[in-house]
Amino acid sequence: MKPFLTLIRAQNLVLVVLSQALVQACLLAAGVNWEKVLEPGFLALTFSTVCIAAAGYIINDYYDVKIDAINKPDRLLVGRIIRRRRAMFAHLILSFVGVAVGTLLMVRVGLINLGAVLLLWGYSARLKKLLLIGNVAIALLSASMLLVVAVYNDMLNKTTLGYALFAFLISLIREIIKDIEDMKGDASFDCRTLPIVAGMRGAKYVLYPLIAIFQVVLVAAILHPSTPLIFDTYMLVLVLAPSIWMVVKLVRSDRKADFSYLSNLNKLIMLMGILSMLWV
Repeated sequence: MKPFLTLIRAQNLVLVVLSQALVQACLLAAGVNWEKVLEPGFLALTFSTVCIAAAGYIINDYYDVKIDAINKPDRLLVGRIIRRRRAMFAHLILSFVGVAVGTLLMVRVGLINLGAVLLLWGYSARLKKLLLIGNVAIALLSASMLLVVAVYNDMLNKTTLGYALFAFLISLIREIIKDIEDMKGDASFDCRTLPIVAGMRGAKYVLYPLIAIFQVVLVAAILHPSTPLIFDTYMLVLVLAPSIWMVVKLVRSDRKADFSYLSNLNKLIMLMGILSMLWV
């Protein structure tokens, strides 16, 4: 069971559940209403999203066996601990369940889920090896994870769109950092990721303006007159300040361990940003 939980990135799936629960309870309700999280329809929606996300992690590892043998041999599961055929079967079952449950809830949700499944397959098989296209695909999926809750509730608002933009930008930044971290293995299999095409320095020159745009979005949210002081303070200390530290570390980074640190810091910023929904 532990290898399977590792394969589907159980920790990341908890973050998915938390993100959608906070959108449901905080952004699409008056005040903070946790009772909305217990609605059967929302629970089914979250279950379908988790199934598709888990399937995405499986298919990604399925296609990345040779690359992961170089980039992270100690964490290689598919083909070593879990048979490739079983991994593919689990992917197909989880994808089917995710799309089916989403469609039963609402046709629009089913179409979004189907699009996510196809995009995750395309990303794993081909898109991740192309210049920036795979990075943008994952960033869009991160944003859609929040937006699908609003689509289900038919309550898309500016705040939800703002958090979707936050998710898109921070995910795009992290994907590029991960590409730098995985340069060695990716280069061995003819991948055309940004750091391979432009070099580590070139990838950094793309990251700097992206992080600057991300920080401008944060400052705009902090300075918005409708946000309470506790939200502004929270964002300033726990989201904006770490993003500034990320730039400082990025300037000095030149080893795989440095970019692993930046990737983890990026995940922390993402988590802190998501939790800020409690104070909106």
